[in-house]
Parts: sequence; C-alpha cells; structure tokens
Amino acid sequence: MSARDNILAKLRMANATPLKEPETAEYYQEMSPHWDNEVDRLKHWAAAMRAVKTEIYWVRANDWAKTLVEVAQQKGLRNILLPLQTEHGQTAATAVKAAGIEVKAFERPIEDWKDEFFADIDAGFTDSRCGIAHTGTLMLWPTVEQPRSQSLVPPVHICLFDTATMYDDFYSAMQGENMAEGMPTNVVLVSGPSKTADIQLTLAFGAHGPRDMVVLAVLPEHINPADLAD
Repeated sequence: MSARDNILAKLRMANATPLKEPETAEYYQEMSPHWDNEVDRLKHWAAAMRAVKTEIYWVRANDWAKTLVEVAQQKGLRNILLPLQTEHGQTAATAVKAAGIEVKAFERPIEDWKDEFFADIDAGFTDSRCGIAHTGTLMLWPTVEQPRSQSLVPPVHICLFDTATMYDDFYSAMQGENMAEGMPTNVVLVSGPSKTADIQLTLAFGAHGPRDMVVLAVLPEHINPADLAD
C-alpha cells in the first residue's frame, strides 16, 4: 500500500465513525458565569468594557438624549452622523440640533461623499441589538438605515444600549436573538474603541476604527444608578 492509499484508508475509517455533535447548550449552561441579580451582571459588564477604555453613562429612557448632547459638548464634536430613519436617530437629532451641533446622515450614495465621510465626520451614533455580560460586549445589527460604517468609520462611536437586552454569554445571545434567522451580512461585536499593539507592542487606539467608544446604557426604573457605582 502506498503512502497515499494509507492516508485515504485512515480518512475513510475516521469518516465511518461520525463525531458526536457537542451539547452546546449544556456546555454554556455549565461553563458560563451566572449572576444572582441584574445589578451584579451589569456591574460585571461595565467593568469589562471600561477595562478596554469604554466610557459608560447610566441613563434613563426619557433623558438619554440630554446625556448625548453633554458628551458631544465635552468632546468638542462639531457634527454627529445619525440614523435619521430610526426613532432613536430622530430623537437624537432634535436634541443635537437644539445644542447647535450639526446633524449628518446617509442621505446620498457613499460614493458621492466618501472623502467627507472619512475626513470630516466627528462621531457616529447607533443603537445596539443586545449586550453580552461575560465579555463586556455590545452586539450591533447593521441595517440599510444604520449601516456598519456608521459605527466603524467615525473617530468617536456613541452607542445607545437598552440594558434590558442583556445576555450572560454569546450563545445565549445567539439563541435569544434568533440569529439563525434573518441575520444581516455582518453582525458587529464591540467591546471598546479600536486598538492595536502591532507596532513595537505599543498599545494605540483608533488605528482601525473609532478611538473613543461611548455607551449610553439605558437602565430600567427599578435599578438605581448609585447601586452600579464602582
């Protein structure tokens, strides 16, 4: 028997005994961390995100736009790219315009304003699909109204996150959001601003995307922001 025949024979033998599919749900149930209450889970998520230079502001559903404006003013933003076809984009636009900050939007093909988009947009604003507590992550769900470039290109990314959509781990998020059905071309997982240490092992932010990541984390009424203090 030649070496080739020997290799093929081993492969046929291996295929004759199919590997058992892993019990994914049972694995995550056993291995993933679980928290006794919402506050502890939120504190873990926030600590994980802040560890990689993410800024988190605890807000309410009725006042997050005010915090958005305050953040924009603190950072000296001249303009913000908003998803004006969405409810959160319209709410943000009303507050931003009142503060004298210019509103930008995807109102024309990217080819017609690509240079301006990459050079002159100060910040992009999006919402998020859900959060993942274990890794300190937000899941972004790009759409035509809110393309992935809205969060990836501008130097500052400001993200609105409803903390009621928090999952313990990625597997739970996949199941809870039914990602097997109707998933977009790309799902974006974000834990902080863009960073790299490729050059001389020196950590640098903003090399391949936003240098600043700001999360407006909307709390339910029964959670007191003071309980989430470090």
